[in-house]
Amino acid sequence: MEPAALICEYAERFAALGTDQHQVGSPLGAWLALALAATAAQGALREEISHALGTDVESAQRLVAELLDSPHPAVAMALAAWAMPGLPGLDPWRSTLPARVTTGAVPTREQADAWAREQTLGMIDTFPIDVRDTVIVLASALATRVTWLHEFDVVDSAQLRGPWSEELNQVLHSPRHGDAPTGHDCFIVATQRAGNVAVHSALADDDLEVTSVIAGAQVPRADVLAVAHQIATARATSGVPPLSLFDLPLGDTALWTITEHQAAAGGEHAEAILPAWHAGSRHDLLDVPALAFGAAGQALCRSAGIPGQVRAAQSAVATYSRRGFEAAAVTGLAIALSYRAPPPPGPYRTATLRFAHPYAVVAATRAPHSDPWCGVPVFAAWITRPDDATADN
Repeated sequence: MEPAALICEYAERFAALGTDQHQVGSPLGAWLALALAATAAQGALREEISHALGTDVESAQRLVAELLDSPHPAVAMALAAWAMPGLPGLDPWRSTLPARVTTGAVPTREQADAWAREQTLGMIDTFPIDVRDTVIVLASALATRVTWLHEFDVVDSAQLRGPWSEELNQVLHSPRHGDAPTGHDCFIVATQRAGNVAVHSALADDDLEVTSVIAGAQVPRADVLAVAHQIATARATSGVPPLSLFDLPLGDTALWTITEHQAAAGGEHAEAILPAWHAGSRHDLLDVPALAFGAAGQALCRSAGIPGQVRAAQSAVATYSRRGFEAAAVTGLAIALSYRAPPPPGPYRTATLRFAHPYAVVAATRAPHSDPWCGVPVFAAWITRPDDATADN
């Protein structure tokens, strides 16, 4: 299975962590930390972890090494595996770690916080787990800070319509410069899980694309997130066939307005209106057994020969604004000795897509098909609390 498909599959499990509240996370960050621990597992634990990873342990380890050895220009990535000296049972596992994984003694709380800050470009100040009393700590960090190829326009929130239009003063509008490409694509897609959805994708520098997907208000969050992952990945790999506006009825829906007029050259065009937003979340990765962090912790305990307590959590932040996108996530898995809670001439149609109620966002990498980073979803968000857009950010 391709790397992007593996992460999309894991993202389905990761989505069970959340609620319908505003949040952001990185399924990729969790998958990477799990893959680091996987080679410590044997027997039934190894099978459980392999099932969660979506591939065998050896293949997952090779993929981790490939991603580290071929960094994507838009994504800062770091992995660490720290352990207390004097645990020889861990030596076989340590020997399997990719060369670019940072190793050494378990850091102090201050050192772990400093590592999180450094690896996330200052976006996350605190390591998601209290590392005091721990004997093994695995960590992944991902960060991006990019600007759109063409920044959004800012318009009055009345154009958004819907529930959020009265909460905001200004919102974002996809730019248009004649027929010149802007890096903003807006279209409607038919999906099995979420019905017809509105999509906006914004391409940033260094080949990171951030895709927003909104479905009918009655569609479950998990289905919208799953569809968003599929579309974001397909954008970078096989492409996404949009619906023709001529196959849809004219007029207003909760997600778009389609109009028609006569023009010298027939055709169609879509634009998008959506809010700015920011989010910060902390996820307890042990809350969803299917993520296999409990199994990974048990495997490390058995390898080390200790009856430790497992801690696993992720902190993530993201900001989506007129000028660009930034996001970061730090995932930690730790073993503690004692527990402390933590066209021709003709009709021309235009669609205005409106992101005016909760929707999904996925940031995925663009790269050649032969590159392990091709279409890999790095961050995902569920947006329920929009921000005012301003001309200054």
